[in-house]
Amino acid sequence: MWAVFHISMLLCYYVSSALSSFVSSSCQLQGQFELNGMHMAGDIVLGGLFPIQYISVFSGFSFTSEPPDPTCHGFDFAGFRYAQTMVFAIDEINRNSNLLPNVTLGYSLYDTCIKIPVGFRAGLALVSGKDEQFILNDTCTGNPAVVGIVGDPTTTGSIAISSVLGLYRVPMVSYFATCSCLSDRKRFPSFFRTIPSDDFQVRAVIQILKHFSWTWAGLLVSDDDYGHNVARSFQTDLIQSGAGCLAYLEVLPTTTFLRSEYERIVAVMKKSTARVVIVFAYKSYLVHFMEEVVKQNVTGLQWIASEAWTTSAALQTPHFMPFLVGTLGIAIRHGEITGLRDFLLRIRPDSGHNIIKQFWEHTFQCRFGPPKPEWVDAGGPLCTGQEDLGNVENVEFFDVSTLRPEYNVYKAVYALAYALHDLLQCVPGRGPFSGSSCANYQRLEPWQLMYYLEKVNYSTSSGDQVSFDDYGNALPIYDVMNWFWLPDGSTKVQRVGVVKKSASAGEELILDENKIFWNFESKQPPRSVCSESCPPGTRMARKKGQPVCCFDCIPCSEGKISNETDSTECTRCPEDFWSTPQHDSCVPKRIEFLSYHEPLGFCLTTASLLGTFICALILGIFIHHRSTPMVRANNSELSFLLLLSLKLCFLCSLLFIGRPQLWTCQLRHVAFGISFVLCVSCILMKTMVVLAVFKASKPGGGASLKWFGAIQQRGTVLVLTSIQGIICTVWLVSSSPAPHKNTKYHNDKIVYECVVGSTVGFAVLLGYIGLLAVLSFLSAFMARNLPDNFNEAKLITFSILIFCAVWVAFVPAYVNSPGKYADAVEVFAILASSFGVLVALFGPKCYIILLRPERNTKKAIMGRVTTKT
Repeated sequence: MWAVFHISMLLCYYVSSALSSFVSSSCQLQGQFELNGMHMAGDIVLGGLFPIQYISVFSGFSFTSEPPDPTCHGFDFAGFRYAQTMVFAIDEINRNSNLLPNVTLGYSLYDTCIKIPVGFRAGLALVSGKDEQFILNDTCTGNPAVVGIVGDPTTTGSIAISSVLGLYRVPMVSYFATCSCLSDRKRFPSFFRTIPSDDFQVRAVIQILKHFSWTWAGLLVSDDDYGHNVARSFQTDLIQSGAGCLAYLEVLPTTTFLRSEYERIVAVMKKSTARVVIVFAYKSYLVHFMEEVVKQNVTGLQWIASEAWTTSAALQTPHFMPFLVGTLGIAIRHGEITGLRDFLLRIRPDSGHNIIKQFWEHTFQCRFGPPKPEWVDAGGPLCTGQEDLGNVENVEFFDVSTLRPEYNVYKAVYALAYALHDLLQCVPGRGPFSGSSCANYQRLEPWQLMYYLEKVNYSTSSGDQVSFDDYGNALPIYDVMNWFWLPDGSTKVQRVGVVKKSASAGEELILDENKIFWNFESKQPPRSVCSESCPPGTRMARKKGQPVCCFDCIPCSEGKISNETDSTECTRCPEDFWSTPQHDSCVPKRIEFLSYHEPLGFCLTTASLLGTFICALILGIFIHHRSTPMVRANNSELSFLLLLSLKLCFLCSLLFIGRPQLWTCQLRHVAFGISFVLCVSCILMKTMVVLAVFKASKPGGGASLKWFGAIQQRGTVLVLTSIQGIICTVWLVSSSPAPHKNTKYHNDKIVYECVVGSTVGFAVLLGYIGLLAVLSFLSAFMARNLPDNFNEAKLITFSILIFCAVWVAFVPAYVNSPGKYADAVEVFAILASSFGVLVALFGPKCYIILLRPERNTKKAIMGRVTTKT
């Protein structure tokens, strides 16, 4: 709020100054800010904004007079080294005859005090200059004081300054501001940066989460533009990538007075099952928060640091390290800057810059004269300017082994220099501006430099390529860092990988896991998931009201599988496949049909062959004894034909065993129907002959035998059988039986069966057999009391009774038997009825022929007739 107020006051001040210049006879500054800075003249001047002092004091506002300038205290050696890196880069460029020849670069650097109002004042001062009066042309236009600015390091400061500088297309190249919001070219058309945006940093952290399968993490962000934008970006990218979920999202307060808020956040962390904590915040937010973490003894967490605090020495203390050791972090790419340390050692306070004097005083703990009385009274030493920096043990300032923000400053200065070099190499008449003109550095407009800055492309001495995309972002690259203990008890932040984006390979994460220190007993990466992975054979079912990473594992239902870990859906197996008991793969369904190899099929086959053999045996006996009275007296021709039909009945049952084929399905019922009609027709004719013979034995009944001669018997059997043949032909032509894979009986089986095609055709076939059987039964029943000497009516009656009983019981059993058992029922009915007829009709005759030959004589047969008469 105070930042907005200060900026509003400054804008009002400059608007009033601008109005005054319109009524004035000349253009001149209406006022100046008292800013801490360093300056060097040159043909072209570059500006810089650096956080050198970090304590700011603002006087009260009376709203009746111009507010006084704020005062800054404290000294940040890191910020001062950033500024000196820019000075070094400009000095190096000026000594380079191949880059910007015959042009001397100057600089104008200001201290921002890490405060937005101060930084905003410094930015405006860089653009307007420090001279009180301008030499302008008639249109009141002229060259700006600087053509480009390196800075501001903070996100909020960059937003405030760029929103104004963008109006005049003054290029600003930040080395530390990472907010993705600054990529908005409509709001910030002249903003560039040599540090990757938070978008890439967020994606880099997500890649680390994915690499270690951490799907459940907490997120802490600072209460500023940096933190709020990261929070939005992280949530969006995490959902889109499917890498995991946030267990909690907490905002770290800006003030240390909110101790209760720290306690609440730490309590949330302790309660959560997430073992990974990601922190996007500056170190100033974390110091007091970590005090609360230590106080509540929150251990067992894997910390993920953003670039804002990954290399912060303020947190690498014996007090915090037991909790933070093992931290993985994203750090600004480090680079080599040859000669920088020697340059820093050559700093002298006689340059006249107040900032250097402040550095000298803080380094040697002395004061330049005239010192304040309290300093003299305390016995503080005076600075002579001859102190030797080589004897100073300021590791933080002189250690150039891991230059990170400094490397970005270095790249930013060189980016502006290469853009200026390309601008000066323009050939008149071939330029990119109106009328193919070129820019003149003596009358250089900032927007002209911005044109070349957008196209700059060079490589540093470390081999890193520097160029800007359409949003002003440099080609992103980050180092992955790890915090660990050294044997002597000290701490070190070591590089263990890199995450970068290239034009060819895209984004990639490279980690050397052997170098990573894990602060856990197992010395292995921790597990951080809301729910353990669902094994193959189960699917994830999200818990109501919970993030998508919290789920239950539900087994797949029958016929469905999931062959991948953490599958959200179970896939149905193809029609001919079924799921394994583990539901992790599809296997072919078991095939079921009445097989010769199974016990049931083997028994039925044996019975069929046995019946066929018995028929053949009886036929052989009858043929061998064909001249005997027992065979001749009972119409031997019909007996032979009946035995042949029974043999066919036994054999047709084999067509019902084995895997159904089209020809077996068509032939089985045809053979069955014709064989049984032939059998029943023969029985019917034998019954009719018995009745006719008995009638002819009575006086005047001899005429009835002429209708039952051998030709008539054969013709009747042929006609009755032909009718069944016609029924079968019509059935096959209209709707033929066919093999069918039935999956309705069992989900995990395929039952191969023959569908009858036309139910009507099948019913007519059975009905015709039944009709003949009923007629045979009625005829035999009428002749049941005839003398045994003249007929076999009783045997026929008994055999037909067995036949009808079997087939009456067959119909409901067949209808209610599934799959192969329907075929088994039909085969059993065929065999049972065939054996019944065979045994009932031919058993007694074979008994007499083979065992009682004395009764197989004409006298014996005729004698019995005489006795009964």
